[in-house]
Amino acid sequence: MHVLISTGLIGISLGAQYAMVSIGFTLVFGIMGVVNFAHGGAYVLGGYLAFFFAQFLGIPFPFAVLLAAAASGVVGIVIELIFIDRYVNDPLATMMITLGLYLVLVTGIIQIFGPEPVDFHFPISGSLRWNGLYMPYSNLMTLLVCGLSIGAVYYLIFKTRYGIALRAMADNRAVAMAQGILPSRMFPIAFAISMALAGLTGAMVTPILVLEPSLGDSVLLKSFIVVILGGLGSVGGATVAAFLVGMVEAYSSVYLGGSKGTLVLFVIVILILLVRPSGLMGRELRRA
Repeated sequence: MHVLISTGLIGISLGAQYAMVSIGFTLVFGIMGVVNFAHGGAYVLGGYLAFFFAQFLGIPFPFAVLLAAAASGVVGIVIELIFIDRYVNDPLATMMITLGLYLVLVTGIIQIFGPEPVDFHFPISGSLRWNGLYMPYSNLMTLLVCGLSIGAVYYLIFKTRYGIALRAMADNRAVAMAQGILPSRMFPIAFAISMALAGLTGAMVTPILVLEPSLGDSVLLKSFIVVILGGLGSVGGATVAAFLVGMVEAYSSVYLGGSKGTLVLFVIVILILLVRPSGLMGRELRRA
């Protein structure tokens, strides 16, 4: 029983991490219609920026993480204004552009830090133990930061005027523009939020796992799984799907092994999509 509960706690921690990355991914898609392949690059960039700030500049880890998230957000604004804005209505062009930018980010990281994993560890070690249950402090801190960040994003989207404007753009861009909501103001900030969330997650998680340039590939794959399972463009669906994926991955890895766990995850996703092709909380497309 203790192993069962402890594994569930790890699954919740994984779910929070996946939710952070996937919310940003689906936010950009829902508002702009852009499949942002550079999202995985923001995750890796956040990890390497936190490593640089902490190891080379001597900045305390919490501030290094915040700076990495902020810098990733600034990169998102630059990408949107320079590369995405003029092609925002062309899905194929934006896919190719963001894929190219992802490769550029990874190549730049390799040129600066090298192709091998760097020595970057979470500053807190050990585990919290209580009545036979345990959870590493690193996972606990990551869960706390991710939980607070997810709550802040939900407050922004559903409780503020800016969030109302974002949701209006996602629902019907033409009507939103007729009401005076300008894409030139909404899109860069949405892109910045998305990239900052990915950068923050990378800065928190990579010291626990491993920090290497190719890490963004698996992050992109998990993001696709989560947003498709939750429903493209649905922030709530992405959150629910992220925790579902986290729990499935944790339990299947413990009781079945890593490779079998991945197989179980894909089987569950396929079965759910057979029943609900639009995802858990996605909207059915209206046909003419």
